[in-house]
Amino acid sequence: MTSNEKAVAEKLLQVEAVKLNNESPFTWASGWKSPIYCDNRKVLSFPYVRDFIKSELCSVIFENYPEAEALAAVATAGIAWGAMAADQLKLPFLYVRPKPKEHGMGNQIEGKIMPGKKLLVIEDLISTGKSSLQVCDVIRQAGMEVVGMVSIFNYGFPHAVEAFEQSAVKLQSLTNYEVLIELAVEKGIVDENQQKSLLNWRANPAEWKK
Repeated sequence: MTSNEKAVAEKLLQVEAVKLNNESPFTWASGWKSPIYCDNRKVLSFPYVRDFIKSELCSVIFENYPEAEALAAVATAGIAWGAMAADQLKLPFLYVRPKPKEHGMGNQIEGKIMPGKKLLVIEDLISTGKSSLQVCDVIRQAGMEVVGMVSIFNYGFPHAVEAFEQSAVKLQSLTNYEVLIELAVEKGIVDENQQKSLLNWRANPAEWKK
């Protein structure tokens, strides 16, 4: 755990962007029962925390992806973060929809398509990685290069790690599940038994039972 990862996790807990509940699990769209729910969009309502996360995001981009010529956000949750970072770093910005619009111009990529340019993808969180990597495919099909992806939070599912490796997409996250759980234990938000259950869920979320 780095100090920055811990600081970001603490901010997410502070504004209740992350909620932990072993006794009354949340239900994801996939049908999974989960003891954790992460909604980084809530951070947008807290100016000082929002500014902190934006600064961390920009630092990671500036230090680790100097070759990036533009930022591309994953719609919809990544749009605000991508736009703020692009404004701070003075980079072109676009975003990618899950599928083409069914009216108007029928765009899937919103913004100027820049063939040959090197794009960094901005995402709010990584779970299975499926939708995030689909965006990378769309960008590549449009003739642009994906130099990597930066997210605020990452669950760290083994199959997601494998999917990113297979897609040759370098992923970096401001904080992650292990750091968050370790911090929650440190703060007394969860006890050791709950910690074990939370880590078991991450290992096999589809079959997890509280």
